[in-house]
Amino acid sequence: MAEITFDTFLQTDMRTGTILEAVVFENARKPAYQLTIDFGSLGIKRSSAQITDHYTPESLIGQQVIAVVNFPPKQIANFFSECLVLGSVDADGKVVLLQPERKVENGLRIA
Repeated sequence: MAEITFDTFLQTDMRTGTILEAVVFENARKPAYQLTIDFGSLGIKRSSAQITDHYTPESLIGQQVIAVVNFPPKQIANFFSECLVLGSVDADGKVVLLQPERKVENGLRIA
């Protein structure tokens, strides 16, 4: 990947949020969940996440995640994804969510 400047990095708005709802995304081409996430003062945002290998919808409720919140909404089938939940991709191509080490306030900026 090409190197970026620190100023370019600062343009990426990553925040902490808590998953309020997770349901199977029936119309997705690849297995995914539709997530509803509370970002505190930034409000509630929705995301489509291909994280079905390691997580069930029930296990995601109440989990804190880190997401990019300043992308424009992206339509995926009949759903608009408003943020990008971040994760590490393991050797098998399965996503492991990036999460704060302890519970923090929703909406905190990642720096």
